[in-house]
Amino acid sequence: MKKSLLLTVCCVMLAFGLRAQIPALERIEPMFWWAGMANPNLQLIVHGNNIASRQVQLSYPGVKLVAVHKVENSNYLFIDLKLFSGIVPGTFPIKFVKKGEKDLTYSYSIKARNHDANRIQGVTNKDLIYLLMPDRFSNGDPGNDTKTGMLEQGVNRDSMYARHGGDIQGLMNHLDYLKDLGVTAVWMTPEIENDEPHASYHGYAVTDYYKIDPRYGTNELYKQYVEKCHAMGLKVIKDLVHNHIGTESYLIKDMPMKSWVHQWPKYTNSNFRDMAVEDPHGSALDKKIMLDGWFDHRMADLDETNPYVQNYLTQNHIWWVEYAGIDGFRLDTYPYNDAAYMAKWAQDVTKEFPRLSIFGETLVWSVANQAFFVQGDKVNRGFDTHLPGVTDGVVKDAIIETLNGKESWTDGVNRLYAVLAQDFLYADPTKNTIFLDNHDMSRFLSTVHEDYAKYKSGMAMLLTLRGVPQLYYGDEILMKGESNPDGLVREDFAGGWKGDKANKFTAAGRNEKENDAFNYVRKLANYRKNTTALQTGKLMQFIPQKGIYVYFRYDDKKSVMMVYNSNEKEASTTTDYFAERINGAKKAKNVISDETINLDKLTIPGKSTLILELLPATK
Repeated sequence: MKKSLLLTVCCVMLAFGLRAQIPALERIEPMFWWAGMANPNLQLIVHGNNIASRQVQLSYPGVKLVAVHKVENSNYLFIDLKLFSGIVPGTFPIKFVKKGEKDLTYSYSIKARNHDANRIQGVTNKDLIYLLMPDRFSNGDPGNDTKTGMLEQGVNRDSMYARHGGDIQGLMNHLDYLKDLGVTAVWMTPEIENDEPHASYHGYAVTDYYKIDPRYGTNELYKQYVEKCHAMGLKVIKDLVHNHIGTESYLIKDMPMKSWVHQWPKYTNSNFRDMAVEDPHGSALDKKIMLDGWFDHRMADLDETNPYVQNYLTQNHIWWVEYAGIDGFRLDTYPYNDAAYMAKWAQDVTKEFPRLSIFGETLVWSVANQAFFVQGDKVNRGFDTHLPGVTDGVVKDAIIETLNGKESWTDGVNRLYAVLAQDFLYADPTKNTIFLDNHDMSRFLSTVHEDYAKYKSGMAMLLTLRGVPQLYYGDEILMKGESNPDGLVREDFAGGWKGDKANKFTAAGRNEKENDAFNYVRKLANYRKNTTALQTGKLMQFIPQKGIYVYFRYDDKKSVMMVYNSNEKEASTTTDYFAERINGAKKAKNVISDETINLDKLTIPGKSTLILELLPATK
């Protein structure tokens, strides 16, 4: 606590105490912009030693200097520009003039916008997302492992919290592996600069919003990565953090104003209770601590009611989409953000990029809690959040309970049935991202106690239920680990580093069971990729009976039947009860084994799942 309090106090003091160390014109952000954006307004943030003492001059056809804002810290100016329609791309000088001193000049560029309609594709329920941590996936360029001047130096793969050296080039080297697996969209944890002294490999303590962390690569390499993904038929999701910022950012070490972050008399963590935001009977103090408390002593909580903060974040996110052509955003710690701003943010970014997809991390404990944050009026929040979907942690928990729990009226196999029955609370539940684990929780295989039958059943549910499925790196090759401490679920992907004893990217480097798991996931993922019923088809589920849970995904092309046996021992069921969806079919193809079976009676091993494509009834 003492360390945290000292850091908070230092942040406030540093906001006005670094002038002697700052160049006269340190930076302008965004560094450049584009002609023809839907929003003609642009706000530049200028940082430099006592830059507010200078006058701003610029002249370029189609650009109007609307206002220059001076704030508490004289090391900042905020410049409002308006870019008129028809502006011709080009470069012009912005001058910072002070009598008796040499002019400071920045050459600002307005670039031509990319109007390729297919460039930004969006991520939908037709996709399978692969989540990875770039530091832990593959080291494609050992030359960037250490960068002079950064606070954390070197790599140490024996330490779970040190950097291990994975990078963007390493991911690019293995895109063919993901393509073969059946993946259609790639999500990296944040790849922008996290220049913190320790354990910043995860990416969620941003120190430079406009710069790829040099230990991962460069901005240009990131753009090439997106282009390579698109050329291979893969989409790209970028992970965003609205709520907090790394304390080593220039925006914290030399804050524009005290209200850039939430200030407290002493260091105050968030209470991490989403209910404080949702509760109609709740305490105002509890809600304030939830929203305004810091996420961590190295993650300062941004004040998103500050219009300068809003402009800065929104423009940065728009900048990355236009610059690199990414397809979707995952929004970290969504419930901790200012709700009004996030609704406006969603409107602003989708106005520029209508096909861009967004989904928010919620990790709450009930369907109602999740639905509270999504778009529409199914849950009475009082306004539309414009958030299409969330990371569906409630479905994840229900799948785990279905696999591990003992059957009762609401538990065991009945939990998943009950959770899906509440989909009426969402404007569109198919836009939720469903998953079995991620970088913040125990790996799925460990959660099911390394029971291989449960593992396969969980993977079957992930790839056949409604929503957008997300697979965590290494789950397809049976990586395991508990989340306490969290570093145990962030191990390196074997084979991603030169000299690794085994290369799990290849069949030859995997053992028999790992290959069986990989082939199972690949078979089902590629079947899903070619089966619209599992992508956009309707879902019909039946009340579990004697521990057997049956649901269907179907459209006018195919019907796929999933049968899960939650019992420890083999069980059988007749199919008469499901006639409404079987619709006269007598036979089905086992999607995994490709064998044809009769539908009159099904026998399922304990804790196992059958995935059956119904074959048309013959006359």
